[in-house]
Amino acid sequence: MATAKHQQVGPARMKRTALPGLVFEPVDPVIHQPARLSILSVLAASESMTFCEVKELTGLTDGNLSIHVRNLETHGLVKVDKSFVDRRPQTRYSLTPKGRKAFAQYLGQLEEFLRRQKGH
Repeated sequence: MATAKHQQVGPARMKRTALPGLVFEPVDPVIHQPARLSILSVLAASESMTFCEVKELTGLTDGNLSIHVRNLETHGLVKVDKSFVDRRPQTRYSLTPKGRKAFAQYLGQLEEFLRRQKGH
């Protein structure tokens, strides 16, 4: 059974991390998870990609890719389009405007952290 801690997502679960002389602002845990970060990274480079393209580029299994995309879709970061091409089902993924903004914000936080770290 999931605890309330595991049910929380987004800013409520974010914590500030302090390193000696450096404060790292919390990042979105939905994006920061490695598999989801790799999915967002490949989708950010394209308007949309098929399931097979994302799977190949991320190295995720079918099941892992499906679960993580579902999580990203639930948070409004990824759009899933299912259609038929030559009578065969095809699933395409794309970042939503919210997803592009959240990903850019995440990258900005990391860049700011690195910029401040170089100053120490």
